[in-house]
Amino acid sequence: MKKQNWLLIIAVILLSALPLWFAPQPAPGPDGQPGEAFGGADGRAQQAIGQVAPGYEPWFTPLIEPASGEIASLLFALQAALGAGVIGYWLGCVVTRDRWRRKAEGQTKNEEKPRAD
Repeated sequence: MKKQNWLLIIAVILLSALPLWFAPQPAPGPDGQPGEAFGGADGRAQQAIGQVAPGYEPWFTPLIEPASGEIASLLFALQAALGAGVIGYWLGCVVTRDRWRRKAEGQTKNEEKPRAD
């Protein structure tokens, strides 16, 4: 790919993701926790760990924390879509390469056969 194409791809990704990180945090819910429309297994796992081992300290912390759970979900979906695109592109290349290989083998076999005139 040309350098200009890569720069455009990077610019689109940055313009899509950066504003989401700078969005304000949603208002806290009635239980005092940050308000989120979408909850997942991560939050439930944190609650379970807090009940089982109250003194547990996480090994790692995120470098950049998204403004809300919805934004984290969006970024996860974007990552999944990009991964699916890469896998689909790879699969297409493999199928096309195999098709070309079979076509080339068929042509060489036809050239080797003696013609009955």
